[in-house]
Parts: sequence; C-alpha cells; structure tokens
Amino acid sequence: MELVCFVLCAYGMTSVIVYSHIFKPVRKATTKWSNWLCELINCPMCMGFWSGVFMWGINKYTELFTFDHNIATGFLLGCLSSGTSYILCMVVDDDGFKIRSKK
Repeated sequence: MELVCFVLCAYGMTSVIVYSHIFKPVRKATTKWSNWLCELINCPMCMGFWSGVFMWGINKYTELFTFDHNIATGFLLGCLSSGTSYILCMVVDDDGFKIRSKK
C-alpha cells in the first residue's frame, strides 16, 4: 500500500508542476533561464523522476510511506516515479481517460 501511495503522490506532484495553471508562470520563466530547466519542468518523465527523488528525501516526515535512506533506493524510487508518472500522464488528461479510436 505504501508503494501505491508513493506512486499516486508522485503522479500528483508531477501533474501539478508540469500541467497546472498555478505553475504556468514558472514554466514560462524557465524558457528565459535555461533550455535544460525548461525541458525538465515541462516533461512528465523528467519531472516525475525528480518528484520521486524529492519524496524519497522527505519520506521521514510523512507516515504515508517509509523507505530506506540510501542512494540506491532514492534512484530506484525516482525511476519508478518517472515511469508511472509518464504512463499516467499519457493515459489520463483533464477530460478523463484518453481513448483514441482507430479510423
């Protein structure tokens, strides 16, 4: 259950940063700073990785999930967060599930 909470929190954090209206000024401002930072904050796979690493880093402050504090665990949770955030962002949007019909 901890892993499900982790994945859903990572997806939520990634979606808020990459797609939300509240972070739109930040996403626009990054184009002036750095191309690398602009790509990072606009990519659900990239931002998903760093969301996972961030949540691993703060997991001692929450009771939702607890993981070991070693670099291997942080890297693997970042990879898990990246993959699941990307998949969920590609499957779900503001209108619900993305269902495309074949023509």
